[in-house]
Amino acid sequence: MTQADESFGTPFTTHTKELKQERAVRTRERVLSAAAVAFAAKGYPAVTILDVAQSAGMTKGAVYFHYENKDALAVAVTELFYRRIGAIADSVELLGLPPVSSVAELLIRTAVAFREETALQAGARLQLERRLIGAQLPVPFETYTNLIASWLARRPEAGAPEGVSSPDTLATVLVSAFFGAQHISWVLNDRADVLERTIAVIRTIIPCAEKDIELCPSAPRP
Repeated sequence: MTQADESFGTPFTTHTKELKQERAVRTRERVLSAAAVAFAAKGYPAVTILDVAQSAGMTKGAVYFHYENKDALAVAVTELFYRRIGAIADSVELLGLPPVSSVAELLIRTAVAFREETALQAGARLQLERRLIGAQLPVPFETYTNLIASWLARRPEAGAPEGVSSPDTLATVLVSAFFGAQHISWVLNDRADVLERTIAVIRTIIPCAEKDIELCPSAPRP
């Protein structure tokens, strides 16, 4: 090997590998985005690899190169759903709001994401169709519920023995009502009113939450 090879060959090879890796990541993301659109619109049973390939503007072989089958795509889209939910939760935690306001802000931001983001719409639909998927999906909404319970446990009245639900119970009821509300909103109105339904859930399940909602930067204003 010449001195020139030693000086330029290795960096060039490394750069080429990095470019290939970047292209592979972008292609994989494109496939995943196309799969999310397909699953959100048609549901797991009706989607084919050809649908995903055509939506992504590539061949079926290119899709199979990154994901071995439709089940693998469903798992990947569901994992994307939970990563996005986690990112929303992280953004709320950084605000340093009071406990109930944090919970309200989380639900409000999640509602807006359900209304606007295909990945969340696809993930929610795949959770409903999980029995039709030949692969194991994450346990539905477990981390989300535990996070809300941990925030509610910080309330001054969280340990009160009478008249106040425990943080775990309140979190379970809130999450059940919220995801039920977004599902009904999807079926009836294509999620156009999911934010209004979410605010109603918060006000109904958490007594005296109005002042906490007022502290939420994402809450709609009169």
